[in-house]
Amino acid sequence: MKATFFMIGMEVEKYADAVKREHDMGMEQGNHTWDHKTLTHLTPPDIAKEITSTNDVIRSITGQNPTVFRPPGGGTNANVQATSQGMPLILWNIDTVDWETRDAQNTYNIVMNEVGDGDIILMHEIYDSSYDAACMIIPDLLRRGYQLVTVSELAKLKGVDLKAGGVYSYF
Repeated sequence: MKATFFMIGMEVEKYADAVKREHDMGMEQGNHTWDHKTLTHLTPPDIAKEITSTNDVIRSITGQNPTVFRPPGGGTNANVQATSQGMPLILWNIDTVDWETRDAQNTYNIVMNEVGDGDIILMHEIYDSSYDAACMIIPDLLRRGYQLVTVSELAKLKGVDLKAGGVYSYF
């Protein structure tokens, strides 16, 4: 199984081994800006700097640019879309609120009660509770017959051609 990981640029070097391992395992790597600022409050040059700086540091470790972009908080507007450095903007349609609750059982319940074909689930790998939830969620989704894929693989399976600056939250 695979997943898409959206990375905050200022954290990438600190976790360079994990970033390289994700890349080597065939995970999709996405850009989540340099320092998680709300992009809709920034000028186009500042948006571009947030994205370009993150692309640069990820490429320095993996040799490749991220393929997808997630704006912090899902905040997007015409400036964010136009400045996405050629990447599609990937949002979500299931928010586990793991960042707020930090409760593995709650995260599990949200996913298992809401999940359907084509969903994009938002979780954060920085919390132990999210890891614990994933350890429960993944086998149960597989038992239900779901296939776990990257965002780009999901789009392709659903016949969606991801466009630069396009906004996607479900396939």
